[in-house]
Amino acid sequence: MNEDRQLSRRSLLRAAACAGVGLAAGAMTARSAMAQQKASKQAMHYQDKPSGDKKCSECLQFEAPASCKVVEGTISPNGYCIAWVKKP
Repeated sequence: MNEDRQLSRRSLLRAAACAGVGLAAGAMTARSAMAQQKASKQAMHYQDKPSGDKKCSECLQFEAPASCKVVEGTISPNGYCIAWVKKP
């Protein structure tokens, strides 16, 4: 074989490492995009009134003044959904 056309082990390892870095970067971007998606109010059974003593302002997911880490849109501090988790 012609030595100009023959790939060295070092060249192959370098190419594999570059491909691996590219795949890892793509996976991190996809994971980041998925992490930013929120569920619809309908999917989370959101309501603008509390369920007993459970209300958004007492939930770990609530972001004052009117947002949520899980549910999209404007959220009432007195609302409730199935993602409710008591603040510690």
